[in-house]
Amino acid sequence: MDNQYGGAVKVALGAALSSLLFIGCLKQDEFPKEPKVVFKSFEQFGDSSSLTISFTDGDGDVGLDAYDTAPPFDTSSVYYYNLFLEYDYLDNGEWTRVNFPLPLYYRIPRITPTGQNKALEGEIAVAIKPWPILPNDTIRFSVHMVDRALHESNTVVSDAIKVVP
Repeated sequence: MDNQYGGAVKVALGAALSSLLFIGCLKQDEFPKEPKVVFKSFEQFGDSSSLTISFTDGDGDVGLDAYDTAPPFDTSSVYYYNLFLEYDYLDNGEWTRVNFPLPLYYRIPRITPTGQNKALEGEIAVAIKPWPILPNDTIRFSVHMVDRALHESNTVVSDAIKVVP
């Protein structure tokens, strides 16, 4: 009987070790150190809206903590923010940039993975409230982000969006 249980333990232990070795050999995600953004969606909810992008970052240095206020992340720097939305409206076939007194800039909270593989991949949804409706019924957004190493992402432009009154 001891051999029967001993054999089962050895098989179970062998299977567990094989699993650990297999997991250790899994291919890690590899992305460039510069963030990359892709426009995902835009939704309207009466007086507010939500814009969602997906992103990747190879070295996992996305986001800022509340205490990240020393240069270059101080309040007088453009890098105080790390997600930038620009807003255009369609007027007689031409896109025109809207310059709001308070720009649509945001601070993404720190997102840093644990472990050896620091590559990040995820989605960020931004609540836009109050929803800045202009008299024009067609708009678009341009979005880009900056990581803590000040690597700038590509700029992605949404499709034309029909504003629902």
